Amino acid sequence: MARDHGFHSVRITRIVDETPDARTFALDARFPYRAGQFVTVRARGTLRSYSMSSSPDVDDELCVTVKRVPGGVVSPWMHEELSAGDTLETTLPGGSFCLRENAAPLVAFAGGSGVTPVFSLIKSALATTGREVRLLTANQDTESVIFREALDDLASTHPGRFLLRHHLDDRQGWVTGDEIQAVVTGTLDGDFYVCGPEPFMAFVHRELTRSGVSEDRVLIERFAPAAEAPDAVEETPREGTITVVLRGDRRTVAQHASETLIQTARRAGFVPPFSCEAGDCATCMARVTEGEAKMRVNNALDEDEVAEGWVLTCQGEPLTPHVTVMYDD
Repeated sequence: MARDHGFHSVRITRIVDETPDARTFALDARFPYRAGQFVTVRARGTLRSYSMSSSPDVDDELCVTVKRVPGGVVSPWMHEELSAGDTLETTLPGGSFCLRENAAPLVAFAGGSGVTPVFSLIKSALATTGREVRLLTANQDTESVIFREALDDLASTHPGRFLLRHHLDDRQGWVTGDEIQAVVTGTLDGDFYVCGPEPFMAFVHRELTRSGVSEDRVLIERFAPAAEAPDAVEETPREGTITVVLRGDRRTVAQHASETLIQTARRAGFVPPFSCEAGDCATCMARVTEGEAKMRVNNALDEDEVAEGWVLTCQGEPLTPHVTVMYDD
């Protein structure tokens, strides 16, 4: 059976102001989770994924840290309307941006609120392993550094083992390749974690590649579609059909070349569930009940789920002339 991706009502026990535009929400949730994972929140008629900033190995509470996005739908509501005692609807934790079981150095690059899952990873690594840890944070100014005091305390508590560098744009300009190289030096056998705004992640990724870091040692966490618009596909019909079933409604449309199953569902007039659109969160999962599909990327489903026909529709492409995909299975 596939894991439970339903929503659960959890109570907010306390709220902590981290910076003027970032707040941590402690939740009365007894979900097991791994450092670096996230939950998807259903609110205001849409879905948003937020990483845990807590560590299951260190903290007694499950916490998510949310940065307010100007003009956003969910984050301003969470900042302005929610108080301790209120409830949120969340999925069970998921995601693969987690610690690997080895003794290699953990080297992380976090831009802005991208420090949230990295903070969880670092706390667990320092508490449960002997791994060397290195972190470069990049922020606009001192006031915007999330977890600044807590990170500085960890660096003081683990001298020689936790190397921490804070980059501030207002003082230093943009992060440079030399800064990244300085963090990477001597750790090519490490595990590299990258999270933050898309341009920041793309730049760090290029620099890691230039430094000789193997691609299989780099983990990147995204909670927004990549720079290319997800629906900018070749609208060329081809032989075959795709049937989509969502909330009891069944619609069949012609296949289009280079189109994913979620794009087909939208073209059919549906508003299917989604979050990251990068193959990481499983919010868009559905079951293929007729025909076959392949996934471009799969960082969320295990082998048993794939064998049962589950697919990430944001990454799924039809392999056969006729495919039926059911979100309501």
